Amino acid sequence: MKNIVQIIRNKRDGGILTRDEIDFIIQGYTKGDIPSYQISALLMAIYYQGMTFTETTNLMNAMMHSGSIMDLSKIQKPKIDKHSTGGVGDKVSLVLAPLMASCGVCVPMISGRGLGHTGGTLDKLEAIPGFKTRLTRKRFVKQLRKLGVIMIGQTREIAPADRLLYALRDVTATVDSIPLIAASIMSKKLAEDINGLVLDVKYGNGAFMSDLRVAKKLARTMVQIGKQAKVKVTAVLTDMNNPLGEYVGNSVEVIEAIEALKGKGPSDLMEVTYTLGLAMLKLANIKGGRRLLKNNITSGKALDTFKELICAQGGDILVCEDYTRLPLAKQKIYVRASRSGYIHLIDVYRLGMLLVNLGGGRMKKEDVIDPSCGFRICKKIGDRILKGQTIVEIFSDNPAAMRRVKKEMVPVFTIRTKPCRKKTLVRETIQ
Repeated sequence: MKNIVQIIRNKRDGGILTRDEIDFIIQGYTKGDIPSYQISALLMAIYYQGMTFTETTNLMNAMMHSGSIMDLSKIQKPKIDKHSTGGVGDKVSLVLAPLMASCGVCVPMISGRGLGHTGGTLDKLEAIPGFKTRLTRKRFVKQLRKLGVIMIGQTREIAPADRLLYALRDVTATVDSIPLIAASIMSKKLAEDINGLVLDVKYGNGAFMSDLRVAKKLARTMVQIGKQAKVKVTAVLTDMNNPLGEYVGNSVEVIEAIEALKGKGPSDLMEVTYTLGLAMLKLANIKGGRRLLKNNITSGKALDTFKELICAQGGDILVCEDYTRLPLAKQKIYVRASRSGYIHLIDVYRLGMLLVNLGGGRMKKEDVIDPSCGFRICKKIGDRILKGQTIVEIFSDNPAAMRRVKKEMVPVFTIRTKPCRKKTLVRETIQ
């Protein structure tokens, strides 16, 4: 009979867990036979001692098989998903999912909520009045067959062990562990019955992996897991030392995503969108490249697909033409530069946390989000700014919170007299 205390001790002392031990742990915790305090101790041991690739793969498989595996075999289109490791202002999924569906790719996108300093795709979608992110498994398959795209949250059937473990990792400071992140992401994605996966692995002070080398290791681990599972995986390393796009906040990011689908997206958002889109087309063996992606935006085909997606999931499609139908703050204040110079550094992590302080994010899963508040980022790293020019616009209907955030926003931006280079946004692709 396996002994959980001995398993914890073994990993604490740098030992390697067997597949049977990992299966025992995941099954026991999912069924409620192993208490959270013992799993917490094991997570901390894994955080400090790490896991071999074989251990990580076994953990991923145990988590994936803790629930149901989707059967999308009747859908003939190539099934390619995308996942981001999380960032500030990252609304790429809202643009990319309908764009790829308009190109003939089936996109079964299971997304997450924002937690800590990073935003969540589900929170942004739910800013659209009526939009439902919880659908049945039957509805999941039916919508995919009809539209070729769906954007929902993790269901109870898909990798329930991951949902339980993630909640525990968040409150035990064990989130940023490569084996735990890799097993978490890949267990959910491989349970979708996909043919391919494109990963947007972010690095920098606004990402969970601040160090490029660590982010690259995480990317390689997930690509290798995909290879073992016979699922084609491409990982793209992107910079998160700048927020992505101009807007940060749920409703304002929905507007920016719609503008992008109308061909008016900011250059950094479109660069990441097109890079990931090209990788998805390649995995799907669909020709046309960047020209196909751009044509489907300029023709309105991608926007039409987004409207169909909104309608299918109960949302108000009129928001695409009338942004006042979204919950938007009526008040705005400005943060201005105290000196002239160049933006050398943005504390993107702190920027994300200031949105939480404003009410636009959550520290606990139970926290209620205010979708109406947000920021407009007027200057990025490398940009010149004059004294008195606006760096950030703050939107909120909570004047006291807005004033507090304004005071704390000033040190987020480091201004120096000497020019500096703009950041390279897309760093590397790993296949």
